[in-house]
Amino acid sequence: MRIFMAALATETNTFSPIPTGWAGFKEERVWFRHDGSRHPPVAGNIPLITWRRLAEADGHEVVESLCTFAQPAGTTLRHVYEGLRDMLLDDLRRAGSVDVVLLFMHGAMVAHGYDDCEGDTLAHVREVVGPEATIGVELDLHCHLTELMRSSADAIITYKEYPHIDMAERAEELYALCTRAARGEVNPVTAFHDCRMVSMWRTPQEPMRSFVTRMQSLEGRDGILSVSFGHGFPWGDVEEVGAKVVVIADGDTAKAEALARRLGDEIWAMREATSTRHDTIDEGIDRALEGSGGPMVLADVADNAGGGAPSDNTAILRRLVDRGVRDAAIGCFWDPQAVAFCTEAGEGATFSLRIGGKCGPSSGDPVDLMVTVRRVDPDFSQTGLSGGRAAFGPSAWVSADGIDIVLVSKRQQTFAPDAFTGLGITLADKNLVVVKSTQHFHAAFAPVARAIRYVAAPGAIPPDYANIPFSKRTRPYWPRVADPFAPTNILQDPAA
Repeated sequence: MRIFMAALATETNTFSPIPTGWAGFKEERVWFRHDGSRHPPVAGNIPLITWRRLAEADGHEVVESLCTFAQPAGTTLRHVYEGLRDMLLDDLRRAGSVDVVLLFMHGAMVAHGYDDCEGDTLAHVREVVGPEATIGVELDLHCHLTELMRSSADAIITYKEYPHIDMAERAEELYALCTRAARGEVNPVTAFHDCRMVSMWRTPQEPMRSFVTRMQSLEGRDGILSVSFGHGFPWGDVEEVGAKVVVIADGDTAKAEALARRLGDEIWAMREATSTRHDTIDEGIDRALEGSGGPMVLADVADNAGGGAPSDNTAILRRLVDRGVRDAAIGCFWDPQAVAFCTEAGEGATFSLRIGGKCGPSSGDPVDLMVTVRRVDPDFSQTGLSGGRAAFGPSAWVSADGIDIVLVSKRQQTFAPDAFTGLGITLADKNLVVVKSTQHFHAAFAPVARAIRYVAAPGAIPPDYANIPFSKRTRPYWPRVADPFAPTNILQDPAA
């Protein structure tokens, strides 16, 4: 069997001020051509590593194409997306006849002129390989699931966990399903159910934890091949934004549709129980200062680089300084200029430094502090998702008025404690630690935090789902309306 594989991914925040161009793919994060699976694991190549390992163990021939994953940001430039897509397609044509195509994509990539980059790529792939080859795609669960994706691919599987700790496991699932289909052992058919919801679901917490476990228990039984819950990416202004359930059955579309609808009803019934409470900045600080016995972790959810935000908003830092809070750490600020100043000054230097507030309105105002440079690292990184590493580039630890601050040159959300401890910052003696992340920090920080709270500070991905200024989703959704399934709302739904 000949297996073609590639990775082409980014998550697009259409409200972000940061354009996604060639540098976002080729220079800032992940870029490999033909050999991505042979490099150490990072977010963009973990599925490829898994697929190569499995295929070679089974004696299959592997043809590898592009492997790139740009840091989430604003809309991708049209010529950049088309250039990347056409590289992949050129490699596919040169590969000749293939039995299976395995793609790792995000599911929420938007380019100028293309609201559905994944669907467009999959449709072009289908044109090249024809109806006989099996096409499978692994997606981030923060995806926009479209009919073009469903009709172009034989199998769509999303991560099941948020934080995304299961990239390799989902790659294994997709590989097994697609190779079985290619051998004629199963006939995958896919159904979607639109939950009519725009929100975020944190899978470590109940009742989502039990839902994911139950969802997985249905796979491999009674003709059900795979079940996914695509949470959707709220800050993508596209028609299909929102949560959908994906069920793949063995040749029985009605069975897939029925299960997708039943699971969607369960998600709807949990809508209040799965909603996250967000503190104001001062509420979060107050709670952190009330306790002892290790740090409380405050998540700066709206300034998360992983959702396309700049990661240089200063609102929480400003309040920490104004309130005289000590024994605190905050990171990671994307501020290459500040890092350059710290590098020039050198470790031990004390000087006035302007931090953050540089990228746009969502960044807030800069904060001027008298800082001491504690550590400079020319090539800093942290533990990433699913066993990979995440690069920060040149970085610095500075301290000011009892607050330790991490500054980085490569925009990246905070995943793990070594984003701080790797520079020498201790966490056990802190009252609070502020992380610029929405949820991916949770798996690594939960063991060292006395508690975790989510803070709705200003930023580019505010968790106010009812008021996101969509122009393309015209169908009613919760929480913008109390019940999008009500008859009056169904009548207003052009898709009904």
